[in-house]
Amino acid sequence: MVSIPDKSLDDLEYDEVLKQCSAFAITPMGKKVVLGLKPKSDIEEISNKLKMTSEYCASFDNENRIPNHEFHDISAYFRLLKIENSVLELDAFRNLARNTETTNTLFRFLNKFKSYYPNLIILVRQLYEEKHINPTVDGVIDRFGEVRDDASDILYTIRKQMQRLRGKISRSFNKSLSQFSNADYLDDIRESVIENRRVLAVKAMYRRKVKGAIMGSSKTGSIVFIEPEATNTQTRELQNLEFEEGEEIKKILSQLTDFFRPYLPYLELQHAFLLEMDVTHAKATYAKEIGGLLPEITSNERQISYTKAYHPLLLQAHKLEKKLTHPQDIHLDSENRIVVISGPNAGGKSITLKTIGLLQLMLQTGMLIPVHEKSKATLFKQILTDIGDNQSIENHLSTYSYRLKNMKYFLRKCSENTLFLIDEFGTGSDPELGGALAEVMLENFYERKAFGLITTHYSNLKALANEMPAMVNANMQFNNKTLEPVFKLIMGEAGSSFTFEVAQKNGLPFNLINRAKKKIERGKVRFDATIAKLQKERSAIMKTGESLKEKETIAAAESDRMAEINIKLKSKLINYQELFDYNQKMIVLGNKLNEIAERFFENNKKRPLISELLKLVESENAKRKRKNSILAKKEREKKKRLNEEVKKELVVVRKEKKKKSKQKESPAKPKIKLKVGDRVRMFDGRSVGSIDSIEKNKVIVNYGIFTTQINIGLLEFVESEKTIK
Repeated sequence: MVSIPDKSLDDLEYDEVLKQCSAFAITPMGKKVVLGLKPKSDIEEISNKLKMTSEYCASFDNENRIPNHEFHDISAYFRLLKIENSVLELDAFRNLARNTETTNTLFRFLNKFKSYYPNLIILVRQLYEEKHINPTVDGVIDRFGEVRDDASDILYTIRKQMQRLRGKISRSFNKSLSQFSNADYLDDIRESVIENRRVLAVKAMYRRKVKGAIMGSSKTGSIVFIEPEATNTQTRELQNLEFEEGEEIKKILSQLTDFFRPYLPYLELQHAFLLEMDVTHAKATYAKEIGGLLPEITSNERQISYTKAYHPLLLQAHKLEKKLTHPQDIHLDSENRIVVISGPNAGGKSITLKTIGLLQLMLQTGMLIPVHEKSKATLFKQILTDIGDNQSIENHLSTYSYRLKNMKYFLRKCSENTLFLIDEFGTGSDPELGGALAEVMLENFYERKAFGLITTHYSNLKALANEMPAMVNANMQFNNKTLEPVFKLIMGEAGSSFTFEVAQKNGLPFNLINRAKKKIERGKVRFDATIAKLQKERSAIMKTGESLKEKETIAAAESDRMAEINIKLKSKLINYQELFDYNQKMIVLGNKLNEIAERFFENNKKRPLISELLKLVESENAKRKRKNSILAKKEREKKKRLNEEVKKELVVVRKEKKKKSKQKESPAKPKIKLKVGDRVRMFDGRSVGSIDSIEKNKVIVNYGIFTTQINIGLLEFVESEKTIK
């Protein structure tokens, strides 16, 4: 079961993504379900959801587009169908029929194109094409949503009687209207309608002259509305028939409701299917909007390898503002589990954290993410974040207290199935004390084999990342000339905060900046300046490398082109030489044949002619055999040379193998026992420091600028304390 605190969802603005996605659902139910989605960790379930979304997304760009899935909410009908003798409303039957028709259309489509949609078709495995519901509903209810006259014999008879009676009422009323109009008993408006019944507009003074039921009067009292006596009698008869019609309709709808009761399990499956299709459609449409796709989900090897990863909310906001959004490349695996990101403020460190976290949440919700198609991802059971100020007014906690409370929760929950994201790790307290506390916490996360990203300005955390094998530094690149961020993450090296450079760019007086520099340790300034210098050099080297790479690519392409031309030229020269030799040979043969022919014409003797021709053929055959034997000899010599070369190479390889095996068997050099005061360095480092203290396998090494704790197995001896003296 995935464990993601609500705070992590708030920090990463997960609800904003759900709001954007829910806008693409076509039903209110679909919107509600999308807004309530939560990340999961079951790899099989998430993988199926992602594949379904990917298939639906692909349907937008091919000819076999998935049909419309709009449907009505019929969940309220399920409760009524479970109650005996309950009757559904008239509209309910039309909605049930429409949903069934939509389901049948999708069922037929997905079965027809199951090779295109192998995962979406799983949704209809328990369904079938229902062929009885629609004809039954259509036999009772017409396309206008009214019960048909022929729904039953009784209803047909009642409505025929009603139709005849309405004709009589109309004729009777028209007769009274004509009679009293001629007598000048009626007002100018002559008639009106009250309670859906036609009435005469009789002048108040003549109300006793007109027999019938008084239905009302005008506001002034000058007009009395009367239904004529004959019409009134017939209207009462019509009301009786309308009552009988209503009772018959209730009976018909009750029978129709009973027809649907056995279909309740099917209707529930149908509703769940249509709702899932709407949610998948919303995810797919949102993916198309943000350029989302399905990365490779790794289960055997845990890794996050995102290329050109975009923050979806930032991407949408910048799209509206017509601004450029910068993607990030980041890689975490078992050898680089924790990334320590440093660099100047406003350089994009926090956005990088939020991008990775939000994409992970989206992925574990079954949503496609905006990354390059070669990206890889894994699923985590816990995602923990500490991003933002997090000051708690309600609990009277300062920023630092609140962060310590968070760290306590992290230390309790952190495991190898955790992804943690911490912004400005260790801030809010004294830099040295807070930095030391942050360092031991980070070591604890490291020992628990958790994956994570942190941002920091602390030098000791940058040094720790450089010392730990499965921890790596990274920095947000900064333009050293314009002192503007370029929003590009560089893995493998720590970043400078560019504190004084940024202050200078923002117009702070030089004398204040110089006074500030004097107030801090000279070593720290040099350390930060060295990092800044390395960043500048790396930036220059990268530009040079890119330029050289381009030139190398062009040169390689030109070299390949020239080599290809050279091969073609050689081939043509060989062909021309063979053609020339063949032509020369034909000329010589032709000359010889001419000589033989001339002698034959002179002496007209056949025997010498045949003899000379046979000699010529035998001579040519002998030449051909000699040529073939020479070629065969050359081929044998070539094979012999190749065999000799292979034998020589085998002898060399065997000697090298023997040499390596002897080296392995030879005893290792005795290790020098390290003691306090000795100067040492890390095996893969160049910085030399002195040992301040040794405790078990841990050594405190003083580099002058800072001290750090290192495993004794990672150090090599440089010189002893006696030699230094």
